[in-house]
Amino acid sequence: MGKHKTGGTPATVALTAAGVSHTLHPYEHHADSSSYGGEAAEALAVDPQRIFKTLVADAAGELVVAVVPVACQLDLKALATAVGAKKASMADPGAAARSSGYVVGGISPIGQRSRLRTVVDVSVFEFDTVFVSAGKRGLQVELAPADLISVTDAGTAPIGH
Repeated sequence: MGKHKTGGTPATVALTAAGVSHTLHPYEHHADSSSYGGEAAEALAVDPQRIFKTLVADAAGELVVAVVPVACQLDLKALATAVGAKKASMADPGAAARSSGYVVGGISPIGQRSRLRTVVDVSVFEFDTVFVSAGKRGLQVELAPADLISVTDAGTAPIGH
């Protein structure tokens, strides 16, 4: 993977500024798609366990970011435990978009407007590289799991099921 300076999203700018090696993978997004991550996996012919979706949750009044494989569901109880809260629920999509600076379906865990506590599912370490949204629908970024953890200052926990 090489460093790329194209893409022009806060995520790609943050990766370039941090010197993180990454590869951009554009694909055609269809407006009628109901599963953004599933669409990316199919369009890019990548195992859905290697493409991670970014979800914003409310953990006891604090917005937090959860990053789990698109093939999994977020375990809200496990996320709450990981961030030391009694419970967690999915955040309002409008609040997620405002906080992250990205549109729903294109929220990247990287380069968010407001830096939120981030937890990545431990399955990320099963792969040499993983994919996350590069900050807009129709664009994924591939990078090493350790770089994803580092650039987002994330913790890891078993939060997907």
